Amino acid sequence: MNSSRILARRREWISGLDTVFSRVKPRSNCRRDPEAAPCHSRSQATDASEKPRRTAIDLARKVQQERTTREAAEPPVSGQQRRVMELKRFSLQLQNVHPNVLAKHLHRSVLYQDKHVVVINKPFGVPVRDDSRVTSISSVLPVLSKMMDGMKVKSDSQMLPSLGLEKEATGVLLLARSEEAVEHILNLHRNNQVQRKYWVITVGVPVPSEGVIDIPIIEREVTGPRPHYKMALSPLFRMNDAGDGVTKVRAHRQAHPAVTKYRVLDSSSGCSLVELQPFTGVKHQMRVHMALALACPILGDHKYSHSSKLAPQKLPERVLGKLGLEQSKIRYLPLHLHARQLTVSGASQADIDVSCPLPKYFTQTLKQLHLSLTDEK
Repeated sequence: MNSSRILARRREWISGLDTVFSRVKPRSNCRRDPEAAPCHSRSQATDASEKPRRTAIDLARKVQQERTTREAAEPPVSGQQRRVMELKRFSLQLQNVHPNVLAKHLHRSVLYQDKHVVVINKPFGVPVRDDSRVTSISSVLPVLSKMMDGMKVKSDSQMLPSLGLEKEATGVLLLARSEEAVEHILNLHRNNQVQRKYWVITVGVPVPSEGVIDIPIIEREVTGPRPHYKMALSPLFRMNDAGDGVTKVRAHRQAHPAVTKYRVLDSSSGCSLVELQPFTGVKHQMRVHMALALACPILGDHKYSHSSKLAPQKLPERVLGKLGLEQSKIRYLPLHLHARQLTVSGASQADIDVSCPLPKYFTQTLKQLHLSLTDEK
């Protein structure tokens, strides 16, 4: 009797286990058995009809094909137009890149350095001072200073701009390693111990071929459809009523003294290669003196080629032909203003004398206009 009761209880217990296991879903053995046939979920089964995903190689080939198709559809451009567009694209890239990238570019362009100052080759289109819209040289100087110290973690060195350079200009740019060095350089500059020579390409041939321009400059408002402010000449002399002499006039209290020495190095095709040496530091001084005092504006100067309006520079047909440009595309022509040489007396133990190579677009323009560098020092 007892054995029969025990067998009955076992059957009830086994039947209860069968009921519990029947409610549990069987697990897939895809992960356990690597040789088993691949299992497909319900979501994978519904996606079987979709297109396969593209790989990185397929995407790269598609981008290259679209680029080739786009370049083939574009109208042919001259070599100069292509170079101008490349320069514009390069300038925009430098202004919008990460500060570390610009700092690396400036690190590779160092021309001179000691424990007090650093001289770099400033690229085209990058402002020296801070600009909220684009990356400036001042904003990356902390990174550049750390790079020049070997990326030391505990580095208290700094780097500051001492003498400015226009955004559209290229060439030697002097930086100081301390506030004291900045003050020392400014004192040297006030005592005419800092000399900077610039090379420019002008539209026209200055007459006489060398001389000194001593005409004050003042900022004036230009009225019209597009009102704006522009630097202008404020002469101290004017022609007399008889037209046979000059009469001295009272200086304007808001005018700034401006003196620029110039020398024509070569001239051809209605253009000239001119060396400029400013003795004062008025805003846009060299551009105003060349365009308004000598009537030979700098090539690519779209601001001062017209005295009463804002418009792209108007070039003679002969110059357009030499450059291979159309007047409608002239707005992309860069300013041909290059800080060629820097000489500092008394900055450190020895005098500093640094020359900066010309940018590529500048040398190409010289070749197209048949301007030689025979007078290069």
